[in-house]
Amino acid sequence: MSTTSPVARQELAALLRRRREALQPVDVGLAPRIGASRTPGLRREEVAALAGVSVDYLTRLEQARDARPSVQVAEALCAALHLDNDQRAYLLTLAGHRVPQRDTVPLVPASLVQLVDDIYPRPAMIVNYRLDILAWNEVMAALLLDLDEQPARSRNVLRMCFLDPRFDGFYRGREDVVLGAVADLRAAWAAHATDIELAHLINELEQGSAEFAGYWRSRAVAVRARGDKPMRHPAVGDLTVSFDVLNPLGDPDLRLIIYRAANAQSQNALDNLALHRIQEADRHLRVL
Repeated sequence: MSTTSPVARQELAALLRRRREALQPVDVGLAPRIGASRTPGLRREEVAALAGVSVDYLTRLEQARDARPSVQVAEALCAALHLDNDQRAYLLTLAGHRVPQRDTVPLVPASLVQLVDDIYPRPAMIVNYRLDILAWNEVMAALLLDLDEQPARSRNVLRMCFLDPRFDGFYRGREDVVLGAVADLRAAWAAHATDIELAHLINELEQGSAEFAGYWRSRAVAVRARGDKPMRHPAVGDLTVSFDVLNPLGDPDLRLIIYRAANAQSQNALDNLALHRIQEADRHLRVL
C-alpha cells in the first residue's frame, strides 16, 4: 500500500497523531513539562526535532496531505515515536515500503502435519514459498527418492531438481517441470525480496547450476495451482502424477501439495511404492 492511496494516507496520519499524543516528553528522553499543557502528549515540534524533519513536513503527514516519506524518514519517525516491531512494520507498509522480514524457523501446525498423514496413501507434502519441504507422508518420501533420509537443508524442491544428481532424468518433460518451479520461485521472490535465506538460495542455485541460471534470467513468473508431472522412478518405472496446491488460510506462505495418479499404470506404481515402503519398515523393525 502506498501513501498515494487516500486510505493509506489517512491511516498513516492517524497512526502518527495517536502515537504522538500517547507519548510524554519523559518517554522519549525529553525534560518533563512544567505546568499544564493544552497539547496531549508530544508537540509536533518535539517529534519533528527527534525525527530530523521539518514541522511543516510532519504537519502535512498528520493531515494526510500528499507526502510520501522515504524509508529513512519512515524509520526516523518510527524511532522518534518509539514504535515496536509490529507498529514499525505497519508504518513502513503504509508508507509504501517493503518491511525486512524477521528470521523465523518455519513451523507447520500439528494439525496440518496430521492432515498430510491422513491423506495417505496419496502422496502429500507441505512446502513454504522457498519450496523447502517441511512435512510429508510416507509415500511422498518414497516417491521423492527417500526424501526423509536427506539432510534438512537438501529437502528443497529447487535444490533437488538442480543440485542433486539423483534427479537427473527423474522428470520426463523436465523442462516444463523445472521451469514451473523456477517461475514459482520468482513470484515468491517478488513478494519476499527482503528474505535473506531466499536470496542465499537463489545465489546458490545460480552458482551451482547453469540450467537454473538460464531459467532465472528468463524472468518467467507463474504460480501453478495444478498440473501433471511425468516421472521415471528408479524403483517402479514410468508414472505420471497430477497435483493440486492448496493454501492454509492461517498461513498463506505454506502450501499443501497433493499428488494423485494420472492413470491406472501410475496408480499401480504408487501402490507398489507404498507397499515397498511398508516392507522396508518391517524389515528395519526385524533387524532392530
